[in-house]
Parts: sequence; structure tokens; C-alpha cells
Amino acid sequence: MLPGYHYQLSVRNIDPQGAWLEADGETVLLPRRECPGELTSGSSLKVFLYLDRNHQLRATTREPLAEADQFALLKVNSIGPHGAFLDWGLEKDLLAPFSEQPQKMLEGRRYLVYICHDPQGRPIASARLEKFVEKENQDLREGDEVELLIWAFTDLGAKVIVNHRYEALLYRDELPTGLKRGDCCQGFVLRIRDDQRIDVSLRRPGAAGIVDAREIILTALQHEGFLPLHDQSPPEQIREQLGLSKKQFKKALGGLYKDRRIELSHKGVRLLK
Repeated sequence: MLPGYHYQLSVRNIDPQGAWLEADGETVLLPRRECPGELTSGSSLKVFLYLDRNHQLRATTREPLAEADQFALLKVNSIGPHGAFLDWGLEKDLLAPFSEQPQKMLEGRRYLVYICHDPQGRPIASARLEKFVEKENQDLREGDEVELLIWAFTDLGAKVIVNHRYEALLYRDELPTGLKRGDCCQGFVLRIRDDQRIDVSLRRPGAAGIVDAREIILTALQHEGFLPLHDQSPPEQIREQLGLSKKQFKKALGGLYKDRRIELSHKGVRLLK
């Protein structure tokens, strides 16, 4: 079993040191201080495996900030002779070797990294993210709900990592205020381009997304009665007040007007009784 992952393991026996867990023919220690009170021989529990300071395989019930094959924003606790040591939520910090740092990491700073294994099978962190993301879609479809991690900001919007696997683009008019590098959020696959590159949205595309936008506008109008927003309002103002892109706002507004739910003027939108 490789360290850096969660496993469901059975208890072989318990002694003063803790619980010894079955792991592919080996036994791995879960220290007594981490053993649940009801634990007995033969019972099963979910643990995370890592290498302790003596490079021995150990189990813990503590939750790491990320596991192997995942991206995460981690803080540098210290710098050593072989690289930077990152806090990933465990007793032993995670090494980011100097060779895996495009720019030298600084103590106290946070960096977006990918958790992988070195040739000896030890978990390490790499800030060379381009090595670990796929650019062309293999299994996603338009409309799929996905997990997004903000990677970097560009002129077009934000480069994001989808499901800890794909590189994708979240367009500028979709970006809510305050979103930062390393933030995680739920989103949707907006389109798969001809070159199999992925565009994403924070709102469900298609008819369902329009319905969501309509409900947001109606809820705001029910509280205020009037919104000082219209077709010529800046996208930033619409985003700040409603969390919608201008395109979403205009589509939803057209539907509400057609259904005679709202009144439009050059000053804004009013809810019809």
C-alpha cells in the first residue's frame, strides 16, 4: 500500500502502543492516542497512511488537507536542506523538493501544489502543476457538475483545475468578487470545445441555469421591489449585486419580461404585483 491515501483497514490486534492494522500482509500502527474508544480486534476503520519521521508506514485518523493525486494550497512551515516543508494537516510535514519548485518557496507563504510520489514511493509536493493537469477532455460532458480549484488569473478570466485532473477556463464575467488563487468551489461544464478543451461556469448551463438566474432576480426583487439594473449596466455591477454574469442576467430578464413578472425601464427592473 502506498502512503498518501485513505484506506479501510481491519484491526489485527491492540497492545499498549495502539492498534495494529492489516495492510496487504503487513501490519501498520495506529497510535493509541488516535484509537477510538470502541475499537476492538477484528473491527474496521478508515485511516490515512503516511511515512513517519523514521520513514516507517503509519496510520492516522487525522484528516490531511489533501491526499496523493490532488492539488491543494499549502503553507510552508520551514525550509530544509532538501526543500520546503509544507503543512498538510499531519504530524509530519510534506516535502516540496527544490527541483519541484519553479520559484524558490518562502517560509510562511502558501503555494498551490500537487501531491505525488517520488521514485521511492514517498509522498512529496510539486509546484510544477503543468506536469499533472490534462488539457483535453476524456470523460466529462456538458452540464456535468464538477469541483473547481482556482489556479491562476488571466485576461480572459481564471484558469482552473477541474476534479483534480483537467485544466479549464472560467470566463471573467463568471468570476465573483473576492475569489482567490487556491479557492475551491462547485461549477459546471459549460462546453467542450472542438479541440477538447473545457470551459466551465459557476451556474448550471442551459434551461436549468436560466431558471436559477430567474429565481435569483425574483428573490432580490421581492426584498427590494426594484433593482437599479438594466441592459446597459456594467457586468461588474450585475455580478456584485446578483452574482450573475451579464449574459445570464439578460437571458433571465427576457424570460421574466415575457412572462409579465417584471417591468423594465431605463432606470432598472420593477416587480409586477
